[in-house]
Amino acid sequence: MIRIILADDEALALFSLQKQLEKLNGGVIVGAYPNGAEAVEAVLREKPEAVFLDIDMPEMSGLEAAEIIMSRLPETEIIFVTAYEKYAIKAFELAAIDYLLKPVSTQRLAKTLARLSQARAAKTGLDQPAVRLSTGTKEQITIRCFQTLEVDTGESGPVHWRTNKAQELFAYFVHLRDQPVRKDALLELFWPDIDPKKGYTQLYTTIYQIRKTASAIHPGIRIVSGDKGYRLELNEVDVDVLIWEEGLQTAPPLSEHTLARHLQLLELYRGDYLEDCGYWWAENERERLRMLWYRHAMRVAAFLETQDNAAEAFQLYFLIQRRFPFTEEVYWALIKLFTSIGDRVSVERQYDMLSQMLFDEFGTKPARTLEQWYRERVV
Repeated sequence: MIRIILADDEALALFSLQKQLEKLNGGVIVGAYPNGAEAVEAVLREKPEAVFLDIDMPEMSGLEAAEIIMSRLPETEIIFVTAYEKYAIKAFELAAIDYLLKPVSTQRLAKTLARLSQARAAKTGLDQPAVRLSTGTKEQITIRCFQTLEVDTGESGPVHWRTNKAQELFAYFVHLRDQPVRKDALLELFWPDIDPKKGYTQLYTTIYQIRKTASAIHPGIRIVSGDKGYRLELNEVDVDVLIWEEGLQTAPPLSEHTLARHLQLLELYRGDYLEDCGYWWAENERERLRMLWYRHAMRVAAFLETQDNAAEAFQLYFLIQRRFPFTEEVYWALIKLFTSIGDRVSVERQYDMLSQMLFDEFGTKPARTLEQWYRERVV
C-alpha cells in the first residue's frame, strides 16, 4: 500500500480528503497536518511515497513545502490540492504528478490514485519504466554551455524544460557552479517587478520543475536547499566549459608534438558562452572565456607560422577575425602573413578592411607606426 501524508490548513477539507482516501482504499495515511511545516517534518521522518499538499497555507505554502521535500526526498510524489482557478494551475500541473481542485471529487481522486500506482509500479519495475539514467550508468552526462545550453545524455533528442524560466534558472545554477545563492537574490534577479509573495511562489514552482527535470536526466544533478538559499550539485556530471578551461590550464607548451592537442582545444570552443540564450548575467563570463580563446588562438596561429604552415595559419586567423572583427591585432597578423608570401592584393584588402573598421567603430585610423610600416612595404 502507498503510504500518504496530507496537509491542509482547512480542517474540513483535510477531514474530507482523508475520508475519501480511506473509502477508495487508496493507501495508508500515516499523518494529516494543518500546516506545511508540520507536514514537512513528518515527511522527512516517515518518508511516505506520496504527499497531498494544499497550495495556499499560511507561514509555509504547499509550494515551499514541496520544494523542501523534493530537495531531501526527490522520489516522493507530490499532489497539489488547490482552490485556485485554472490560470494558476498551469504553473503546477507539469511539475507535480497531479493536482486536485477543491472541492475534491471522489471520481477525480480515484484517477490521482491510479497515477500514483502507475508511478510506483514503474519505480519498482512492475511496469515498463521510462528511460532513466542511474549513477551506475556508463553514459557520461555533459552540460554544454558553449553557444547554447544543452544537456548531452548520450541519447537522441534534447532535454525539454517545463518553462523558459526553469531553463534559465538551471543555467544560472550551472553558471555559479558550487556557489550557494540566496533566495532573495534570485527574486531580485529573475522576478524583480512582482510582489515578493508571488515571487516566492514562482521561485518554488520553478525550483520544483527543475528538480523534476534534472532527476530524469541524472540523479547526480541535485539542487540542495541551504540557509535561505540553494546550491547546485553536479555529481558525476561534466560541464564543457570547466573541461575546456582546465584543458587550457594543463596543456603542455606548444610544440610540433603537442600542436594537435592545442588545435583540439580550439575546436572544443563551439561558440561563445550561452550566446544563443541571451542571458545578460552571463556577459562577464562570456567575455572572459572569449578572451581566453582569443589569446590561445593567436598563439597557435603564430606557432603555425613558425612551422611554415601558412595554409593552416591563414585558416585560423580568418576564424579569429570572424569572431573578433573589431580587434586590430588580427588584421595586422594577416597583413604581415600575406606580405610574407607576396600577396599584395590581399594585403591591400586587409588594410582597407582595417581602416574602414577603425573609422566606423572608433572614429580613428591605424596607428602611425603601423601605417608607416604598411606604406614602406606595400605602397
